[in-house]
Amino acid sequence: MIKFGPSGNSASFYAMGYKHTEQAPEYLEKFGLDCFEYSFGRGITLSGDKAIKIGAAFAAADKEISVHAPYFINFANPDDEAAQKSYGYVLNSAKYLKLFGGNRLVFHPAAQGKVSREAAVEKTADRLKVLRDMIYESGLDDIMYCPETMGKLAQIGTLEEVVGFCKIDKIYTPAIDFGHINAREQGSLKTTYDYRNRLEYMIGELGYDRVKNFHVHFSKIMYGGKGEIKHLTFADDVYGPEFEPLAIALKDLGLQPYIVSESDGTQAEDAREMKRIYYSL
Repeated sequence: MIKFGPSGNSASFYAMGYKHTEQAPEYLEKFGLDCFEYSFGRGITLSGDKAIKIGAAFAAADKEISVHAPYFINFANPDDEAAQKSYGYVLNSAKYLKLFGGNRLVFHPAAQGKVSREAAVEKTADRLKVLRDMIYESGLDDIMYCPETMGKLAQIGTLEEVVGFCKIDKIYTPAIDFGHINAREQGSLKTTYDYRNRLEYMIGELGYDRVKNFHVHFSKIMYGGKGEIKHLTFADDVYGPEFEPLAIALKDLGLQPYIVSESDGTQAEDAREMKRIYYSL
């Protein structure tokens, strides 16, 4: 079943008097939403006991929770010690995800750095093979690990690169950030065909079953010559992309992803709008 929800707590969460993430399921219910993405972007500072409490609240409300691993991950880093830290960021995020009771973990693959793009992509793929082995050895292979498409040209994470990483093993599922794709491709997503073309590419490369429930990030994003600049809200009418053409493509292809709004401060409101659009078609 397709699901819609916010990344983190919107400004309205606090305006309505809520303070703690254990209260997020109640808040989501008021917006008619299904899921929530908890970000460890700046690092994991949560206690295990707190994670268990959050997970219990989501389970009781029948709301799904995913996590975003720390932003520091860079599997193309030439420094092996830094790469060890990246493995740790993913594995520790996975352990907390299990305490939450979730099964989706999103992570940024890498940055190009000073080497050629081909070398950076190859290094990232090699490291993801090592990560795969560590995941299986740790008994954490019942989780979907989702490398994300990235919005800046200097980042590793084109659609094709992410699909290639997902060919490494079935534990990897694409996290497709359509705002990022639109930003790095200078406004490429406009029509249903634009979306469908990319979705059909994924299905052709990975198979329908692997793509059916893929992970989605969606927001409008300001961009410049080097790609992503900043996240916007659905009120923006300059940069895009628009959600309705994607919703049509998803329905046409029978795909049912987990869709997370990353709008700037209006995540829940814009997630609700996406759900309204989807079910109005």
